Amino acid sequence: MAKDMVLGSDKSSSIDSESFLAPVEHRERAFSRLKSAADRRREYRVNSILSQEGEGITKTLGRILFLSACIIFDGLILTEIIVYLGRTLIAWLLFGIILAAAIFLQSRIYSAWFGNA
Repeated sequence: MAKDMVLGSDKSSSIDSESFLAPVEHRERAFSRLKSAADRRREYRVNSILSQEGEGITKTLGRILFLSACIIFDGLILTEIIVYLGRTLIAWLLFGIILAAAIFLQSRIYSAWFGNA
């Protein structure tokens, strides 16, 4: 039994040293993944800002007005469906379907009008 305990302690010490080294490697790999993700986000932000620099003021204001109109339409106008139909299940289903269709159409229009392509 003493031999098993000694062998067991030798094995556990080697396992402990491996587990001690593994978190360091994990930390280094995690740091490199975070750094690359941050670099990609930074590059995306820089590219989006640079692409908007050549934009005219009318296009920039058009984006703002379009998005504001979409929010007002989706949040105020479409919610009237629920009010008029009395907050029933059918009203909520109809509201959900029309809202999904409106958001789909609004995103397509936004891409067509303001897309960089």
